[in-house]
Amino acid sequence: MKQITDFTLAEKQDFGRSVLLRLRCEQPLPDIAPGQFVQVRVDGSPSTYLRRPISLHDVDFQRNGITLLVQQVGEGTRHLAAAAVGDLINIVLPLGNGFTLPESGEKVALVGGGIGIAPLFYFAKVLNDRGVRPVLLLGGKSKSDLLRLADYQQLGETFVTTEDGSLGEKGFVTMHSVWAERQFDKIYVCGPKPMMKAVAKLAAENDTWCEVSLENLMACGLGACLCCVEDTVDGHVCVCKEGPVFNTRRLKW
Repeated sequence: MKQITDFTLAEKQDFGRSVLLRLRCEQPLPDIAPGQFVQVRVDGSPSTYLRRPISLHDVDFQRNGITLLVQQVGEGTRHLAAAAVGDLINIVLPLGNGFTLPESGEKVALVGGGIGIAPLFYFAKVLNDRGVRPVLLLGGKSKSDLLRLADYQQLGETFVTTEDGSLGEKGFVTMHSVWAERQFDKIYVCGPKPMMKAVAKLAAENDTWCEVSLENLMACGLGACLCCVEDTVDGHVCVCKEGPVFNTRRLKW
């Protein structure tokens, strides 16, 4: 069930280009699946008319709290990043369809690039609660892109790549040596589309089940505006409503 709720910004952590926002509300949260997202209203920005879609980085049902990892890429996200502790932020949640949960005992890889690592944190927590210890493969241009790395390492065996070689293995996530050393039953990916396509190709070559979380441009978040359409084997669909998570076999990549 979707809710439109005022959240209070309870805590803020600045990472430079990105900011971590921990928010609380008075009413109980609805059920939220890993991979779902929210639409955030941006107040005080005269040029921002539409809500901004942001993935759910973490969920705390006991405190009626959610955590968003916001990268500043435009006027709207810059205003969100400038919010002060105590400010009210209006949010629609949860939206879209999340990741398919693996079966107990399956070997799982969570692959994230850049800000695409954000939704994998909550997903990894849910998997741990279900007794599944995932392998995390996180990539960035440099080590400054790999936010909260120590926290991710608490949730599963973690491997890192950076394009400049400043941390972990140098190169892209598809080039990491772990692919030659491990076999996975399920692979889940979120990040830039070229990266997701590369991982999807790697999964297909090994006949491995794979889901990706698309980040198409969204406006309404409800499937009405048709600006986030993706071509699939079932025809053109709205990512915000049908996704954002898709099995790669459905995508015309």
